[in-house]
Amino acid sequence: MHIHEYLVKVARQIDAAAPAQLPPAAEWPAWHKRRQEEYLVALGLDGYFAAARPPLNVKITASHQREGFKILCLSFESLPGLKVAGNLYIPDGAAGAPAVLYLCGHAGLQKGHYQMHARRFAQLGFVTLVIDTVQYGEVHGYHHGTYAHGWHHWISRGYTPTAVEVWNGVRAIDLLLDLEEVDGRRLGVTGNSGGGAITWWLTAADNRVAAAAPTCGTGMITSHIEDRTLDGHCDCMFPMNPWGWSLVDFSALVAPRPCLVSSAANDALFTEASIREFHRKLAVVYDHLGAGDKLELFMYPSSHGYQPETRRNISRFFLKHLMGKDVPVEMIADFDGHKEELSTLAVFRGRVPANDRSTTVQDWLVPKARPREINSTAELAEERRRVLEALRKNTFAFFPQPLPDPDIEMVHESWTDHTKTWFFRYTSEPGWRLPGWLYLPLEEEKRESGSGEGDQGKRRDQRDEGERPAPILLQLPGSKDRHPTMASPVGGVPRGWLRAVIACRGCGETAWGENLQWHLRRAAALTGRTLASLRVLDALQGLAALRRLPLAKGRPIWLAAAGEMAAVALYAALLDGQTAGVILRDPPATQDQPGPSDGSGPMIEMINCLRYTDLPQVAGLLWPQGLVFVGPRPAGYLWAEELYDRLGAPGAWWNVRELSAWTI
Repeated sequence: MHIHEYLVKVARQIDAAAPAQLPPAAEWPAWHKRRQEEYLVALGLDGYFAAARPPLNVKITASHQREGFKILCLSFESLPGLKVAGNLYIPDGAAGAPAVLYLCGHAGLQKGHYQMHARRFAQLGFVTLVIDTVQYGEVHGYHHGTYAHGWHHWISRGYTPTAVEVWNGVRAIDLLLDLEEVDGRRLGVTGNSGGGAITWWLTAADNRVAAAAPTCGTGMITSHIEDRTLDGHCDCMFPMNPWGWSLVDFSALVAPRPCLVSSAANDALFTEASIREFHRKLAVVYDHLGAGDKLELFMYPSSHGYQPETRRNISRFFLKHLMGKDVPVEMIADFDGHKEELSTLAVFRGRVPANDRSTTVQDWLVPKARPREINSTAELAEERRRVLEALRKNTFAFFPQPLPDPDIEMVHESWTDHTKTWFFRYTSEPGWRLPGWLYLPLEEEKRESGSGEGDQGKRRDQRDEGERPAPILLQLPGSKDRHPTMASPVGGVPRGWLRAVIACRGCGETAWGENLQWHLRRAAALTGRTLASLRVLDALQGLAALRRLPLAKGRPIWLAAAGEMAAVALYAALLDGQTAGVILRDPPATQDQPGPSDGSGPMIEMINCLRYTDLPQVAGLLWPQGLVFVGPRPAGYLWAEELYDRLGAPGAWWNVRELSAWTI
């Protein structure tokens, strides 16, 4: 199976299962609460929603009176130092008025570009706040992490700019609801493109939103991968998805509140079929709750963006659901064409605000785990239990539990003057039959069979008491190795050991070109997995398959890998818990490191893993498994070595120049 074909298959399974099994309508509030709490964990915002919110520190830098309304240029801090610029439009004489939060899309000059939307809402009587995004506003932060910069470590951090834009939207709602001019029960959210997507994700997170009108921000995962519309999307368009939810399942949290889905039929970023499928599936949720009339779909012949009829329909929708006015769309006017000078709407007036943390928000919004102090085997066992529980739930959630039978098949047995070889295949996931090889040196076969006088016929299950079977070095070759069986990731095999090889996905016959890797890394994360976590599953199933071979039974197995595959070996050994140890060459220092912008480079990201651990800590948690570094290793692994030293035997670590010089 080709990897892209596999991801399309997974996406279809995810979308086919949507919407998730729904509770009876009477149980919806409790179900919604539980589901929303899970969603906030996926965003990495659960801690912020649970904590007391800091002061907004609103600063008004200018006020402009216009016919029928005034414009305030203001900033606020959604978190200390995280500064958001916006324009607040307040209709004259407003008191207990409905409000609209306008979320900007990926357009330069942000609130200046979208000013006519806010102006029109104010003319209709809505208090309206339009806020900049982190990426394109007066403060220039980053949305395009995996898209343009090679920052796939965002996935390991569990970070997507969706999170910061949702949080900024939550705090913008706090600001609006603090205004005496606003009726907090009548709040709407809308936006186009990136603003349309964040309209979905903010409304799903914040129950104070009474009505939502996303534009050009709606589609299905299958289309994004199969049709590769994903390739045109910013990172902020999607929440982190550790459990492989459909986008419909995320958006089901909007129900049963009124929602107008506006989408262009000729959008290059969302296919018409995908939009209509999304609406059909979300309509199942609304119908289930007896609120089918509250979900609308408005399709219009256009490329990505608004048309006049779109804007009039959004005005009609908010007039109906926030003001109780049922006005025919043809009676509603579009923009009046007036535009303010951009300098008039500026908040910081060309000066970057001091102490602003917007440009570094990706580094701290979702906290990384810190290494814990461990001084006893009991503390180690507890920390390992905690980390494994979190990883299985929020990083490797797509792994079947328990893992299925690897369905090993012996394909061929061969020999040379020096070695016997067993070539086998095993199943990692349905559709993936991966190859493996086990090599037995003939000198070891003679020893195993018994060749000395008086011990003819002695087999390995009849060894003398205390005699240990020769270990197996299970090698995990990398994607750039010419052929898996020719790889020597750690520089050889210790004398007297057996050698085995398994080719994880992306290695050998299942390899893919680097030109596809950028798309694959982003697409895999959208389905709740990564290329590295797929390889961890392959390694676990390969271990299970190898243990089924008669020759391998009872033998200690050591995992051996280099570079990006060292990360796979570490996690596989931790999850497996039965390996004798790991042997590593050039292991990555951390999973918190960027790569080339084209998506090439080490594929070591695993969803959310840095919330719970990092590679040096995984190495330490392997105690008492053996830990061998061949050649130099990053200084961070001192943490693991020092932990092994504190805990002592039976755990041990080695740092050797060449593996040939090492013996247990």
